[in-house]
Parts: sequence; structure tokens; C-alpha cells
Amino acid sequence: MDLDDKEILSGEILPVVIIGNGPSGICLSYLLSGYTPYLSPGASHPNPLLHSKLGEQPHLSLLEQDLEYLCEGLEGRSTNPMAVLFDSLLLPDSDFGLDYTSPLEWRFEPERAIPHLVLGKGPPGGAWHAMEGSMLTLSLANWMELPGLKLKDWMREKRRNVRNDRATPAEIASYYQHYVSQMSLEQSFACGTTVTSVTRQLSNQEGSPSYWRVTGLQRREGEELGDASSVSEEVPFSLLAHNVVLATGTHDIPARLGVEGESLPFVCHSFWELEAAISSGELDHTSDPVLVVGAGLTAADAVLAAHHLNTPVYHAFRRSVTDPGLIFNQLPKVLYPEYHKVHQMMTQQQHRPNPPPQDHAQNPDSTPSSPSSHAPSPPSSYSGYLSFPCHRVVAFRPDRKCILESESGQRTVVQVSKALVLIGAHPNLSFLGDNGRQLGINTKEPITCRRNPIEVDPFTNKVVAAEGPGMYAMGPLVGENFVRFLKGGALAIASDLAKRQREGGEGGDGDLTTDTLMDKWLDRQSTTQTEAESCVLDS
Repeated sequence: MDLDDKEILSGEILPVVIIGNGPSGICLSYLLSGYTPYLSPGASHPNPLLHSKLGEQPHLSLLEQDLEYLCEGLEGRSTNPMAVLFDSLLLPDSDFGLDYTSPLEWRFEPERAIPHLVLGKGPPGGAWHAMEGSMLTLSLANWMELPGLKLKDWMREKRRNVRNDRATPAEIASYYQHYVSQMSLEQSFACGTTVTSVTRQLSNQEGSPSYWRVTGLQRREGEELGDASSVSEEVPFSLLAHNVVLATGTHDIPARLGVEGESLPFVCHSFWELEAAISSGELDHTSDPVLVVGAGLTAADAVLAAHHLNTPVYHAFRRSVTDPGLIFNQLPKVLYPEYHKVHQMMTQQQHRPNPPPQDHAQNPDSTPSSPSSHAPSPPSSYSGYLSFPCHRVVAFRPDRKCILESESGQRTVVQVSKALVLIGAHPNLSFLGDNGRQLGINTKEPITCRRNPIEVDPFTNKVVAAEGPGMYAMGPLVGENFVRFLKGGALAIASDLAKRQREGGEGGDGDLTTDTLMDKWLDRQSTTQTEAESCVLDS
């Protein structure tokens, strides 16, 4: 959808703008489009306390019930009570491997819809379209699905044999894109958009509430050239909204070590750069080792990719292999054999440094040691792999040598062909002042999923430190990195907006119903706009 094709008449304000079209934004759009969850007649829930509470007012939709009351007493793998509640309702007892039928039924009630616009840089699905296509996802397939469309059923239509309960990122991305089409949500999605600014604006009319201004650029395909290609252009847009939802995810900006030489050309910060080097023939079994820095799943994927190519691997990470916080120590071996293989390599094939000279503590500039290429391999080892637990990178050198340092201060120099720093990513919140730091739990640190998420009210997902009412955040930005749990944020926001709409607040803007808004948008499509008017939705 092109934003200038949906131009709103002067002075009108959208009820909701969602920034981000990944699974967070898609799920919220579904709930705001009139799809409403109810307790199915005759349904039961395996949790007797929750079942009893749900039966107290079965005629009310879930959006109208006291969700904080329903959350009481529930426990799950998320620290967010709304995430645990909605996950328990969508996938009862799934943590125990049970396929219990959800007690919810979904009814399409268009009169409940709240007009909204979902902005995203690429097609619906967000970062899933940029992920490697053949690796299996960490989560089970049904944990990745969104309400109303069973992922397993969709997968069976796409491929004959569903051999396990995990899907590939390519399948997940395709599923999310299909979901938007299947649920008829396209009219609310504006793809190819980059938001550049979100600011709070005072109303020009006395007594009227203030609002949010969202500005940015939308990529548009221009005229076709002779070779059937086309020239794209970026068209500015400006929107006004009563409510803004931050749902951008956290995969935009790779985290950096901040060490000397990190900007050298052989140092990479994404898995895709490794793929490109493999595809171009830059790496093969004759190459010097690849250094992988990090102990997360992306780092493990890089180890597996290089190992499959028979390229030697040095693997450096800060944690101990027995650290309970290490993701590999939290995954069942039966479900995740490939990651268990990496963890086994990390454990069995560790670098064994030579005893440091006695004067090492007094002479930190002493010559670092190098790993032995002829060290005996342990039984059942994987050739060409060497791990460096509890090590940090000190520096990268132009001659492709990297200096690693252990917790004891002993340094080791490794010669590499390429270095991949895969230690996570930060969200791109450049459209907010100071990159949104003031919204985090620790305002002195950048926003990150695990260490410093945006602080929100746990039952509404309202941003605590927002400069005005009507700002929400969800998904990885608030610490929910798994699709099965980010759906709880969508429920929290949709419930709060529905409540405000019933009370006649800014959430719904009673005079601006879905039908009237769409009618005005469609009327605008049939008229010719001047260039000055184009894409300026609030002037």
C-alpha cells in the first residue's frame, strides 16, 4: 500500500500507528481488525484456577475481561504475566509437550475494529525475511504461529513430509506474509517504509488532546527502464496518530565489541557475510581458521556452516561451557541435536594454554602464545574446531591476527581468514530522541532485549517513560524474544485500546470508525492530488 494512496483529509488523526511489521505488529493488527477471542462454549482449561475464572463471565470477550485478575497465580517461562496468560490460553500445557486444544474461539466482529496502520521496511514478517533459509528455528512450529491459522496445517500444504516439529526461517517468513493476506489485513500495511521521526505534538485546538507525529520515507518503484528493471524512489510521508506502538524488534544493528581493529575488512558482524564468503569461494577447507566470537544460536549456526565446509574454526566466548545461562544448557538434546553437537564441541575441544611464565603477572606485555595445531584430539572429536571459553577479544590486527585474553590475563594470538563477531544486536530507534535510551529500565544504557528493555506497564504495555500518553512497546523491545510470548503484548495493547475506545478516549476516537476512515481513504484514491499535497497526511 502506498501512503499517498491512503491520504487522510486535513486534521484527521489515525487512532493507531504500529512501527514494525514482524510477528508483533502482525498479531496486534489481527486483534485491532475485529478478530476477537472468546471462551468457546463447553471448552475447558487444564489449569483449574484459570478455568474457573474464565467461566465467571463467558459472555464477555477476552478483551473486555479483567486480564490482571486472570493472570494471578499463573506461572510460565516468561516473566511477563500477560505473555504467560495468552500463551496458556493459546497453547495450554505446551511446555509439557501436550497438544491440548485451546479453549478460545475467534469471532470476527468488525464493529470492534480500531483503524490502524502498520509500517515496515520490508514485506510482512519483518526480520524473518532476512534470516538464513535452511537452518531450523529454535522454537517448535506451533510456538511460532499466530492466532487463527495453524502453522502445521499450513506447512503440510506446502511440503509433503513434516518430519519434525520445527520449521525453517524461510517457511516462517512465508507463513507470516501469507497470514496477512489470509486474514485480509493488507489494507492496514504500508511496506517499504522507514520511520525517521516520532515526536509529541500539541493540538492547535484548545481542549483537544495532543498527538504523535510520525514521519519517514516510503520506497516506491518508479518508471520501468528498457531492461525491464525499475528505478526506486523514496517519498516522504507524515502521519498523525493518537497512539504509537513500537514493535521494531532488535535485529537492526549488530552489537560490537568496541576493540581495536574491529573495523578491519576481515571482521564481520553478521551471519550473512559468512554465507557470502562461502558462496563466493572465499572460504573452503584450505582456508585459515574462521574466528567466531559469541555463544548464542547465531554463533552456533556460523560454527555449523564453517564446519560443514571443513573450514577450521576458532570459537571464543566469555562464558564457561557449564554456565546455566548459556542457551545450549537450556535446550533439550532430543529436539535440538545440531546445537547439542556445537555444545559438545565447545566442551570437549577447548584450548589448553601452556603454563604462563612466572613473570607473566608482572609483565603483561610478554609475547602471547599461539594455539598448537598438532594438539591431540579427544575421542569423538570434530576435526578443525577449537573453543576458547572464558576468553575475550583484545584486538584485531591488519595481518589478520587476533589477540584473545583469558580470565587469568593470559593472551593467545590466532591467525584467521575471517572473524565473525556474533554477540547479538540492538534495535534501531534512531527515530526517537537519544535512540530511545530514556525509555529503558537503565536510561544510561542503550536499549537491548536482554539487558535493558523498554520499561512498560506489565498489563497494558504502555511505555512508562514516554513523553506523553498513547505510546506502547512490545516484542523484543520489552524483552520478549520468542514469538509465543510476544503475542501477550498484543493482547495487552489491544485490550487497553478497546477499553479506552469504550470509554470514549483517544484510543478509538469515536467519530473515526473503520468504515468512515476507509471510505475517505478510498475517495482520495480516485482524485488527483497535487505534488505538494502528496504524502503529507496531516497538512
